[in-house]
Amino acid sequence: MADRRPRGKLTIYLGYAAGVGKTYQMLEEVQEMKRQGKDVVVGYFEPHVGRADTITKTQGLEIIPRRKVEYRGTVFEEMDTDAILRRLPGVCVVDELPHSNAPGSDRAKRWQDVEMLIEAGIDVVTTMNIQHLESLNDQVRQITGIRAPETIPDWVMQRADQVVMVDLTPRALLKRLARGVVYPPDQAKTALEHFFQESRLVALRGLALRQTAHEVEIRQVDEDSADEAEQARQGLDRILILITPDPSTVMLIRRAKRVADNLRAGCLAVAVCRHVDLRDMAAGDREAVERHLDFARSLHIDARVLQGHDIASTVVGFARLNDVTQMFLARPARSQQPALLGRNLVQQVVHLARDMQVTIVADRGRAGAEERA
Repeated sequence: MADRRPRGKLTIYLGYAAGVGKTYQMLEEVQEMKRQGKDVVVGYFEPHVGRADTITKTQGLEIIPRRKVEYRGTVFEEMDTDAILRRLPGVCVVDELPHSNAPGSDRAKRWQDVEMLIEAGIDVVTTMNIQHLESLNDQVRQITGIRAPETIPDWVMQRADQVVMVDLTPRALLKRLARGVVYPPDQAKTALEHFFQESRLVALRGLALRQTAHEVEIRQVDEDSADEAEQARQGLDRILILITPDPSTVMLIRRAKRVADNLRAGCLAVAVCRHVDLRDMAAGDREAVERHLDFARSLHIDARVLQGHDIASTVVGFARLNDVTQMFLARPARSQQPALLGRNLVQQVVHLARDMQVTIVADRGRAGAEERA
């Protein structure tokens, strides 16, 4: 029986907007790999109209035919992961990592397909834009007014062996857009009026530069001492997120997880209920809490339900027992503010947790809506 191939390597070419040249740069590197004799295939490539230079870069590369998936009378073309696994190349090109597969596919997300290829020992080179990183979803919405519908968990990028930022100044990108290099003329005009505004591009570029610097810093830790260093950091910082049915909990989880990753801190998420199966909650609240717990788990956060009658005392007691150094709570909506002599949940937790840092995070989108009401 042949030895199993070691886990493949993942390289992510990161941009801050469409048109900066990340796919072009990726394909240039892949062509060089082929010249060096490496076994390279293209698992998925998106040939955008008008980007002739980029399309030319695929010439001479073996392209694995896409798999057709029918859904509600429409046929979608997706990457054929099974065909790539049968072919078992040394390197596979996979464009647009955050893509959501068509319903009926074996896996919901393309990054999950990529994980399978890597586990099979195939090196993967791929592309994505910064707005598709899960922990930055809320910040991107504040910058652009648009929430990216497709995201990847931060741990996927953290596992990458290399993150390469493909940079282009916002002004140069706008010139490319005006020349029709990025989109056809009608689409380019709409883009210039909406997403592609210079101030927005500058802010997105800043996010991408900071994220790339963070990824480089992570990889500079000496491999031999990585586990020891991680344990030391885990002992210094531990973050706890309080899960509630409130919709702003999703934003809270993203923010807390990003802080935890930057600090190399342990991260926990808890909901509190009289019964661990949440049966005493109203149906809508129970569904929301379960959804938020599942979201936290998808980001590799240890999420659980604590049994207790008093939420504030239960969560603070758990925090002390687990050496939590910082708690993250969502600021309640104005409708949840207490009467003159009462305390809302956040105030109760702050009162009880005077020996630890409590971070109260506001949903800026909701806060703005309440101010306009």
